[in-house]
Amino acid sequence: MESQEEGKQQAHLALANKLFLLSHPDVDDIEKVRLRDEVLDAVKSDDMASLYESLVAGSVLEMDTELLDSMRGRIADEMKKLDEKIADAEENLGESEVREAHLAKSLHYIQIGDKEKALEQLKITEGKTVAVGQKMDLVFYTLQLGFFYLDFDLISKSIDKAKNLFEEGGDWERKNRLKVYEGLYCMSTRNFKRAANLFLDSISTFTTYELFPYDTFIFYTVLASIISLDRVSVKKKVVDAPEILAVIGKVPHLSEFLNSLYNCQYNSFFSAFSGLTEQIKLDRYLHPHFRFYMREIRAVVYSQFLESYKSVKMEAMATAFGVTVDFIDQELSRFIAAGKLHCKIDKVAGVLETNRPDAKNALYQATIKQGDFLLNRIQKLSRVIDL
Repeated sequence: MESQEEGKQQAHLALANKLFLLSHPDVDDIEKVRLRDEVLDAVKSDDMASLYESLVAGSVLEMDTELLDSMRGRIADEMKKLDEKIADAEENLGESEVREAHLAKSLHYIQIGDKEKALEQLKITEGKTVAVGQKMDLVFYTLQLGFFYLDFDLISKSIDKAKNLFEEGGDWERKNRLKVYEGLYCMSTRNFKRAANLFLDSISTFTTYELFPYDTFIFYTVLASIISLDRVSVKKKVVDAPEILAVIGKVPHLSEFLNSLYNCQYNSFFSAFSGLTEQIKLDRYLHPHFRFYMREIRAVVYSQFLESYKSVKMEAMATAFGVTVDFIDQELSRFIAAGKLHCKIDKVAGVLETNRPDAKNALYQATIKQGDFLLNRIQKLSRVIDL
C-alpha cells in the first residue's frame, strides 16, 4: 500500500465500498457488471489472493486458476525480498532501518489483504518503534484494516490504544485525525450523538481523506447532527457553519433537507428526505441503521412541529407535511406508543393535544426519589453499625 495521496481515499476502503454495493439488492445488474470488473482489477493490481478466493467462493467472481497461481507466485517472491531486506538491516544497518524493513512487510500484508498476518507484523513493527507519532501511524493502519473488514472490536481497541498513546505525547494533527476515525466508529455503531460532536470538532481541521472525501464527511456530519443536537445548536454549529455552507451544495438534497427542517418548511423537508434515503441505504456505514435513522428523523420533525401548539387539528398537520390524515394518524400513534412524542390523539374531534412533560416537576420528582433512596441506604447502614 503506497503512502496516502492528499485528498484521495485509501484504495482498500474504496474497494470495500464496491464490494458492499455488489451485495446490495437495490443496485441494478448493469451497475453490478461494472463494479465486478473494477473489483477484479483492484484484486489483481494488489495481488489480493485470499480475497479473490473468498469472492470466488461467494460466487462474486469466477475462478481463474492461472490468475490465482500468478498472484501467489508474486506474493512469495515479494515476501522473500522483504525478509532479505529485514535480515540485511538487522545485520548491517541501524534500528530505524530495521523498523522501516518491518514496516514495509506490514504494509505488504495489508496490500494483499492478509489481515491476520498484517496485524501480527504491525505488532512486531510496533515493538521496534520508539516515537509516539510513528506508533500512532501504525494504529491508523490498524484502524483502516478494521474499517475494511468492519471489525468493530479491533476498531474500538485501536481507538483506546491511540488515546493512551496521546497521554505520552503526540501532535494535534494526528489527534484531530483520530477524532474522525472515532466519529466514524460511533456512527457505524449507532452512537450518533457522540459521532456528531466528534465530526463537528473536526470540520475545520479535516485531513482524513483516506477514509472518505470531504463532502461525504459533511453528509455524515449533517445527518448525525440533525438527530442529536437541539435546535439552537443545529443553527449555530451546522446551518451557519461556513465550512458546511461551502460544500453542502455538492451533496444532492442535503441543503434542502437541512434548511427545510430548520425553517419549518415541512412539505419540502419530506421531498428532500426521500431524495436522501437512497444515499443512506447505499452507504456502507449507514445502511445497517437505515430504519433506525428513518424513525429518529421523523420523531425530530414531528416533535418540532408539535412544539408550537397546545393543540392542533390533524388535518392541518397533514397539510403541512403534504400527506394524508390517515398517514399522520398511523405515524403519530406509533411514536406516542414508543414514548417518542408527548401528545394524545382525539380521534373524534380530529385534534392532537400536546402534553409536554414539565421539566421542573420531573426534576422535583427525581430529587424526591433519590432522597428516599439515600435515606433507605442510611437506615440499612445504621442497622449494620448497631450490630
